[in-house]
Amino acid sequence: MLDRVANAALMPLLQVCARGLVRAGVGADAVSLIGFAIGVAAALSIAMQHYALGLVLLLASRLADGLDGPVARLTQATDRGAYLDICLDFLFYASIPLAFAIADPAANALPAAVLLAAFIGTGSSFLAFAALAQKRGMASSAYPNKGIYYLGGLTEATETLICFGLMCVWTEKFAWWAYGFAVLCALTIATRIIGGARALSSRL
Repeated sequence: MLDRVANAALMPLLQVCARGLVRAGVGADAVSLIGFAIGVAAALSIAMQHYALGLVLLLASRLADGLDGPVARLTQATDRGAYLDICLDFLFYASIPLAFAIADPAANALPAAVLLAAFIGTGSSFLAFAALAQKRGMASSAYPNKGIYYLGGLTEATETLICFGLMCVWTEKFAWWAYGFAVLCALTIATRIIGGARALSSRL
């Protein structure tokens, strides 16, 4: 829901950083891999209960994730890069609830499991529609720069990042953040399934 607003606000900064990376000879795939490595470090920090460090690394990881697209467009965008980006993104998003479960299994394991189940729903509804949209030659006017058809929803990357940040700051409330965000994910799943089915049924 907030991704377009966040992308528009950050794009001037991202473009400046992307041009610097291109001049330094850093490619889009390398940016994706570096961002994922930082994300793994964030998850490890959270698992070891270093929540402040985890938050800093988490934000740095998502900054890198925002940079790979502009770098690709300044050089050569590829299907391989889009595939790598989306795979690493989903792995990163799964790693953070898992890290909180490891940090405090007694308090966090169940809400983390519920949130991960919700992530499976949002991810599968997103990717299934993207695959069929590609098959039918459909293009997203809302997110024209994405490597695949980007089906929006109530819980997009920006909302997820905000939730992760709240979890790192108020760790004792992790269960509340996890359950609450899982409910929002459920609404996203429902709207994506309904909207996706309608979009596909209207293009025979």
